[in-house]
Amino acid sequence: MKTNKRSRQLWISFLIFTLLLAACGSATTGGATPTNAPAAGSTPASANLPNTGGTPNATGSLGTIVVGSKNFTEEYIVANMYADLLENAGFNVVRKLNLGGTPIAQEAILKGEIDLYPEYTSTALLTVLKQQPITDTQKLFDTVKSDYQKQFNLTWLQPAPFNDTQALAMTQAESQKYGITDFSQLAQKAPQLILGGPAEFQQRADGLPLLQKTYGGFQFKEFKQLGTGSLRYQALLDGQIDVAVAFSTDGEIQGDHLVLLNDNEHAYPSYQIAPVVRMDTMSKYPQIAGILNTLAPKLTNQVMSSLNWEVEGPDQMQPADVARAFLQQQGLLPK
Repeated sequence: MKTNKRSRQLWISFLIFTLLLAACGSATTGGATPTNAPAAGSTPASANLPNTGGTPNATGSLGTIVVGSKNFTEEYIVANMYADLLENAGFNVVRKLNLGGTPIAQEAILKGEIDLYPEYTSTALLTVLKQQPITDTQKLFDTVKSDYQKQFNLTWLQPAPFNDTQALAMTQAESQKYGITDFSQLAQKAPQLILGGPAEFQQRADGLPLLQKTYGGFQFKEFKQLGTGSLRYQALLDGQIDVAVAFSTDGEIQGDHLVLLNDNEHAYPSYQIAPVVRMDTMSKYPQIAGILNTLAPKLTNQVMSSLNWEVEGPDQMQPADVARAFLQQQGLLPK
């Protein structure tokens, strides 16, 4: 079930970002146990279930909500979490997952074909709003939330802390050997190292050129073209490369116990996920915010990487099963 759809979608966002920079003549840049999701601890399963504050209608439910998603693993997992929480609160939920990329999901919510879906902050800013990147995370969210409401009559709920952005990863052994934990250290020691990643990473404005401009250095001993799939990670584990181009919630980060290097100068924009909801749906069912906002703080980078690994790693679990098990572990659904 392993795919590269998430990587392709993010590369599309970065490509639009690059084109924006060229048009403007500017070079402005835009969590868990070691292997799986965290245990629930001793909290009873029902202790933290959200209060809907609503009254069931004649059919016995609070109403019907259509939850959508884009077409990659992380979206399937998060959208199923949204759907499960709403069902548990008393809503009838229709799942319309695997809609396609950002333009398709955006069109579906604008047409009222879905009521909500998970979206990423910088995807919204760069791809949908077609604005310049914003490095300040809070300002980015505030801008997206405000402009979505003004332009599309859509609102954003609380974002999760995880950031699914472009990244660089090393094995623990190589990180310790060279004393590298962040991009600044990597920039200086790059001449000793081999980097592996997609061919375009060498030339694209949002690849090596951006890192060289932001940090200086980043002149690697060798660059191996390995595409955007699992080959990068196997090459890293096999010692064929020292550093891999990655995305920060890739399942392999937690599955293979890799070190995600800190982008300490924030060269890459932030991609936090949050529910985007139609305003008419929120007006009709205002309790949606309270229900879904309980989930947001629990989705860290480590957690999301672990959940992705459960689907894309050797266990090959279904996203819906991974989503439900995590909510139960966190006490958000009864077991």
